Amino acid sequence: MSDRAPTTAARRPLGILRRMTSRSSTEPHRASTPLELFFDLSFVVAIAQAGGRLVHSLAEGHPWHGIGGYVLVFFAIWWAWVNFTWFASAYDSDDPLYRVAVLIQITGVLVLAAGVPRAFDNHDYKIAIAGYLIMRLAQMFQWLRAAHDETDPAARRTALRYAAGLLCVQIAWVVLLVLPHAAWNWGFVPLALAEMAVPAIAERERQTTWHPHHIAERYGLFTLIVLGESVSAATIAIQSALDDQAALGELLPISAGGLLIVFSAYWIYFAVPIHDYLVSGKQAFLWGYGHYVIFGSAAAIGAGMEVAVEQAVGVAHVSLVGASACATIPTALFMFTVWAIHSRHHKRGLVQQLILPGAAALVLLCTFAGKAAVPLAGVVAALAVAAGVVSAALVGEGDVRPGHA
Repeated sequence: MSDRAPTTAARRPLGILRRMTSRSSTEPHRASTPLELFFDLSFVVAIAQAGGRLVHSLAEGHPWHGIGGYVLVFFAIWWAWVNFTWFASAYDSDDPLYRVAVLIQITGVLVLAAGVPRAFDNHDYKIAIAGYLIMRLAQMFQWLRAAHDETDPAARRTALRYAAGLLCVQIAWVVLLVLPHAAWNWGFVPLALAEMAVPAIAERERQTTWHPHHIAERYGLFTLIVLGESVSAATIAIQSALDDQAALGELLPISAGGLLIVFSAYWIYFAVPIHDYLVSGKQAFLWGYGHYVIFGSAAAIGAGMEVAVEQAVGVAHVSLVGASACATIPTALFMFTVWAIHSRHHKRGLVQQLILPGAAALVLLCTFAGKAAVPLAGVVAALAVAAGVVSAALVGEGDVRPGHA
């Protein structure tokens, strides 16, 4: 993640292989590859597993267990995706050896997904860490290969520092695994911070040549994946309404409100092009790391809607206010975080700047609206989008595309 001059290193073929050197950060028409989309697809299962476990914990009246487990598990999912995405933006050679390494990483993601239920329910992280180990071995190989092929000594040192950092942190996770369970209470946060420190340390001398357009597209695509979990939850709400005619009057408003929230979340996130903002390492770090909250809250919206549905049909062991909060809190968090790290850079004037934070506050107040909480939150989210579109037109922005919220 960087503030750097474009690199135009040679990418000479080595038989069926290519030399893995830095790609240009100004390369034209840079788009996500089918392999990257396949890699993203492998995370769907892991996200669904985490969301399902969150629903169960919240519906059973164990919010702190559910939220704590979700924060930990979703960090593992998100960080695995981040590691691959930024490397691929700078070094994707798309040759057979690179593809095999990525397929091995996908295998690690699937093992991680298989370990999510045990990690969430029983604090058993063996399978999840095994999945991480598979991913890390492949990722370290990629960095070592880049170090071997780089012609720039500074770029070679950056790649080697990445490989060494990944190795050290992974060893620490394995050591934590063999320590008593109580060690996780104090060990997780320091190791998570160490994980996020690796890029800053590795790139202190020379920063990698990630591509702003490519990174913006990759983050947008992953946003669609996590919002897909909320679309699935809205589908469950509609299905429950059709299957339970007695609760039809309560479930249809929840499903309608849920759809409005999801549609508005899509509109809000894709309101403005962000690649022009990603021009320095500091901006890229803050923007990229802040997406942990955006991705996590977007996926949690779906979990909250499922809890609201279960409460409406009398299955959940949680109050109406508690069930409503499960949907309104992640919605408000998503709206505020998107504004804070993403869209505020394109706002003009106080009115535009206040739309999303104000809407987030109103969504939180909807928590106490009883059975109307979710549909009312959906209306507030939709009105925020409408207000954004109107304000954009009034300040004279030429191309008022869907999403100027």
